Parts: sequence; C-alpha cells; structure tokens
Amino acid sequence: MQTIEFAGRQVPAIGLGTWYMGEGRAPRSQEVAALRAGLDAGLTVIDTAEMYADGGAEEVVGEALVGRRDDAVLVSKVYPHHASSDGVRRACERSLERLRTDRIDVYLLHWRGTHPLAETVAGFEALVAEGLIGSWGVSNLDAEDLRELAAVPGGDACVTDQVLYNLARRGPEVEVLPAAAAAGMSVMAYSPLEQARLFETRGADVLEEVAARHEATPAQVALAWCIRSGNVLAIPKSASVELVRENAGALRLVLTPEDLADLDRAFPAPPGPVPLEML
Repeated sequence: MQTIEFAGRQVPAIGLGTWYMGEGRAPRSQEVAALRAGLDAGLTVIDTAEMYADGGAEEVVGEALVGRRDDAVLVSKVYPHHASSDGVRRACERSLERLRTDRIDVYLLHWRGTHPLAETVAGFEALVAEGLIGSWGVSNLDAEDLRELAAVPGGDACVTDQVLYNLARRGPEVEVLPAAAAAGMSVMAYSPLEQARLFETRGADVLEEVAARHEATPAQVALAWCIRSGNVLAIPKSASVELVRENAGALRLVLTPEDLADLDRAFPAPPGPVPLEML
C-alpha cells in the first residue's frame, strides 16, 4: 500500500474528500456510509472545511466519526476572512462543535486573504499550544507564497499545502511540489480526478488503455499517477461506497515506466511555471 508521511505520521496516500457533501446532492446517510466505508478500507485522512455547505460537510464528517474518531486523521480549513489571530480561534471552535470532537489534527488556511500570514500563523500556533489542533498547513498557496510563509516567525511549522493537482492540472509539478519537498512538507491534491471530467477529456482513451493493462479502472490509474512521487496525498470525494472502495484499490496499483510515458504524452506537463489554478 502506498503511504505518505503526513503531519508526522504515516498514512495511506489516498484520503477522503468531502467537498459538496452536506448540500443534499446525496442522502446524508449515504455520505456518512461512504466515509465509514473509506475508514474501513484504511483511508484514514478525511478532509473538510467550514466553507463546504456552510459547515454542513463538517456535520456529515462528525456523524461519520461517532465512535471512530481515533480511526481518522481529521483535516479542516478556515476561511481567509476568519484567519486573524482571534478569528481562527472562533472558527476552529465552531468547526469542532460541528465535527463533534475536541481536536482537529491538521487545520488549514483555505486560501490567502487580507490577513497577514504572520497573524494567521500566530493564531494557529496558539491553537496548537492549547491542543485544539495538532498541526497546521495551508491551501492554494503557490511557491512564492510558501517562501513568504517560511520567512514568517513560526512559518516553518507548516506541514502541508493543499492544491489542485491531477493529470489535467500539472502546473504544481513545476514549482509547488519542489518547494514543498524542500520545505519538508507534503502536498495534498484536491480534485485528483478533476471531478470526473478527466474521463471525458482528450487522453481518456489512454487512461482506459493503461487501466486495461492492470485490470484496473481509469480512476484508479489517475489516482495512482497522482500519488506516484511519494509526497502527494490525494483526497478524492465520493458519496458512493462502491467508488470509495474502488479509490482505495489505487493504493496497490504500481504504474510502469511505459504507463507513465503514455500518460505523459496524453497529459503533458507545462514547459514552464504557470499560475496556480483553483476550482
């Protein structure tokens, strides 16, 4: 099973995303069942945010973790406009209530806003000191932002940067992934399947060909590609028990040099730096 060092612990390199959960797109019981199935399959990292469904996704996660809190590594994110030193505390306390827990394992700045990074870091560090969060990180920060963060007092405690990264969005490979590795932090890849749009793009036929070689699915190939470096944690979202189990199967899929070459031709990396993309 492909694992990754994440926030000081070894975890499977595929976790559970929750973007769009809690919005009524699927029955709540189905979303809860999917998360529990992921835990059963060994997918220990659950990623959520106060933004998702205005806290509704955190409530789904909280229900899924009843009696199973210690099975999960829980990640949530704070809005940029809540990221003052006092604001992060209030936001964190609200998230803890929705999540039905006394701690968030990794707490992220969702994207950069108007509050200075130094102020946000100070707020995060105070939460760490009180045991409300285990560690902290960032999301949607580019390489220049990471360098600025590293210069802030306490900024070197950042454990991860969560960015949009998949076969169709390879920009982070140019600067973000190397910057994160140099800083000793992991990268979390959100929308690693491009919200299923990967399977409708030019190159989808190559995904199917590679999958056929391994008796796997295109989604498993795309996830195995995403985590291939050993420093990326992919967090696909699914409200389907069956698809969550399928995603977990990608942890045991090893792509060959031929597979990787074919995927490179179908989904080429950018020749140079590109602005960090967001969904």
